[in-house]
Amino acid sequence: MKKPEFRGVVASLPPDKSISHRAALIGAISTGETRIENFSSGADNQSTLSALSRLGVKIQQEVSQARRTVVIRSNGLFDLKPSQTPIPCDNSGSTMRMLAGILAAQPFRSTLVGDSSLMKRPMRRVALPLSQMGASVSLSENGTAPIEIRGRKPLSPIAFETPVASAQVKSCVIFAALHADGESEISEPIQTRNHTETMLGLLDPRSPETPPKIKVRGLRPLEARDFFVPADPSAACFLVALALLSKSPELVLKNVCLNPTRTGFLSILSEAGATIRTENERTIGGERIGDVVCANASLETPLRISDKALVANAIDELPMLAVLSALATGEFELRNAEELRAKESDRIAALVLNLRAMGYKCEEFSDGFAVGGREKIFNGSIRVKTFSDHRIAMSFGIASLFFDSELVLDDRACVVVSFPNFFELIDLLQ
Repeated sequence: MKKPEFRGVVASLPPDKSISHRAALIGAISTGETRIENFSSGADNQSTLSALSRLGVKIQQEVSQARRTVVIRSNGLFDLKPSQTPIPCDNSGSTMRMLAGILAAQPFRSTLVGDSSLMKRPMRRVALPLSQMGASVSLSENGTAPIEIRGRKPLSPIAFETPVASAQVKSCVIFAALHADGESEISEPIQTRNHTETMLGLLDPRSPETPPKIKVRGLRPLEARDFFVPADPSAACFLVALALLSKSPELVLKNVCLNPTRTGFLSILSEAGATIRTENERTIGGERIGDVVCANASLETPLRISDKALVANAIDELPMLAVLSALATGEFELRNAEELRAKESDRIAALVLNLRAMGYKCEEFSDGFAVGGREKIFNGSIRVKTFSDHRIAMSFGIASLFFDSELVLDDRACVVVSFPNFFELIDLLQ
């Protein structure tokens, strides 16, 4: 097995994708000037800015010293203007689902569309609550985009429990509830990432509930504020995996978002014996931030993940965790992860297909899969099918550095969605 030399400290992870989306959407419905420091340059986040621009939102981007600042000016909740054409969300499910919550309250018609992947993803989960709040929402016969919305100003408040563990669905309803004539209450079966409610100041630290019920008072003006976007913990997972597989003497990832609803992958790895710690922790804008340090680290114990709360917390990191465990130990098991089938690709099927192609024994379930060792050794190259899914591409991109046969990705460019300089950064570390 190849083991690339590892060169130590890394300080330039991409900004967090989830927080960047939300900061832009909040800015679009706030009164005044919103300044977002360290905004993500990933294609998904640019899709959100492009969609807002089509809706008349005034956006300015400034780039200096490799840091992107976005300035948004708005006159509040109902400042958006109708688009004369369908609004493309490209590959970004976050853009489509969360923006739908805002458009549901605008007094005009809107149509949201996406690329071939996004047009296959389930959208009834957002159409249902928005319809209950008074908007007219129609989908394809399969319950997918295009999403055609005839907004109503104002919306009716709602008491809603999300049908699946999805931060996008929760955030969609929160954004809609901000435009409702009364107080709404939103709950979820399992807590998902809570950036939206944190950034809007909706969490009550005195509440004993986990996950907490989120109460939203509608038609309350939002005053513009500044945001700082920390480094993306989902991106950090790929470099942590690189450090574990190479048994790096030390890797330091600076200024990573350490929101407890995003660090499940660190808990999973630590429980499996990996030596990972956090340092320099502080809070900026309500978000916990710090440095992630792997020192003389390796993974000796197979990962077996089934706890529903951990699955929801680490949903975006599961592909890398699966590939890491298979490479390091030959084994892996995942259950209660049905939501992986509704991502940019069916990630369960994609992982099983490619791991089998690499010679691993895999058993596929409706809600996960198991890896039971490697039964075939190959000479020559193996073609990895990424399904144009950035997380599949990056997971097997890391695997290609350590596997004993050449792995050739059929689409490397798709990493632009979240981590545009991924392969360049990996090359610099060798």
